[in-house]
Amino acid sequence: MDLTAIILSILGLCLFEVVSSVDNAVVNADVLSTMSVKWRKWFLIWGIFFGVFMVRGLLPWVIVWMANPSIGPWGALTASFSNDPQIQQALEGSAPPLLLGGGIFLIFLFFHWLFLEPKEFGLHVERFFSRQGVWFFAVVSVILSVVIREALKVDPVMAFAASIGSSFFFITHGFKEHAAGVELELKNQHHLSDISKIMYLEILDATFSIDGVIGAFAFTMSVPLIILGNGLGAIVVRQLTIKGADKIKQYPYLKNGAMYSIFFLGMIMVLESFGARVPHYAAPIITFIVISFFLFKSLKAAKRHS
Repeated sequence: MDLTAIILSILGLCLFEVVSSVDNAVVNADVLSTMSVKWRKWFLIWGIFFGVFMVRGLLPWVIVWMANPSIGPWGALTASFSNDPQIQQALEGSAPPLLLGGGIFLIFLFFHWLFLEPKEFGLHVERFFSRQGVWFFAVVSVILSVVIREALKVDPVMAFAASIGSSFFFITHGFKEHAAGVELELKNQHHLSDISKIMYLEILDATFSIDGVIGAFAFTMSVPLIILGNGLGAIVVRQLTIKGADKIKQYPYLKNGAMYSIFFLGMIMVLESFGARVPHYAAPIITFIVISFFLFKSLKAAKRHS
C-alpha cells in the first residue's frame, strides 16, 4: 500500500470506529453521570489504556489467530507485524474464511437493526422494514443458507466460517441485550459502587468494539493499521463521552450512517472472500460518503428542531 492508501485507510477506520460506537458513548455518558468526579476522570483517562490498547489491540490479533490456528498465538502475533513475504502470503491465504465470517456477522448486524431495533427513520424505507420485524430471522436464515451453499463449492472451511459468523452475531447480541438491562439498573441503583460501574463500562466497551474491529478487516488486512485507526477512533469516542449524551443525541441519524456503513463493509468482505477484486479505497470512500450523508441529515434535523 502506498502512503495515500495508508492514510485513507486510517481515516476511514477512525471514522467508522467513531460512528459505530455512538451508542457506546451515550451509555457511557449516562452511567458516568451517576458517578463521582474522581472515577469519571479515571474512566476517561486510564480507561483509555484498557479500551484502546488492550481491547482494540488484542482483538485483531485474536481474529488472525483464529483464522490461522496452526501457527499458534505467538506465531499470529509475530505474523501480524512481520514484513516477510512468505508470512504475508500465508495470511492472505487465510483471508477468505476470515472475511466471509466477518461479512456475515456485519450483514446480520445491519438487518437486525433494520428490522427490529428502535431508530430514528433517516430513510422512508426504514419505516416499512421496522413493521416487518417478524421476517428478520427468515431473511438472515435464507442469506446464511445461500452463502453456505456457494461457499461449499469453493472451500468447506469458508462454509464453516460463515456459520461461525452467524453464531458470533447471536452470542454478542445476547451480551448487548443483557448490557441494556444492566445499564438501567446502574442508572437507577445509586447504591452500587463506582468500581462496579467502571468494570461494567469496560466490559461493555469491549463488547461494542467487536463490531468496529471486525468491520476494520474490510479496510485492510494489516493489523498495525487496524490498531492505529481503531485506537484513534476510540480516543475520539472518549471525548464524545465527555461532552455527554445530550450533545451526541443532537445528531439523530449518525446511528443510521453507522449501520449502512456496516452493511456495505459486510458486502465488501463477502465479495472479497469469494475472490472479487474490490479496490482498496472502496471501503473508506463508501464510509465517508454514507456518514457524510447522514451527518448532513442530522445537522438539518438539529437546525429544524432548534
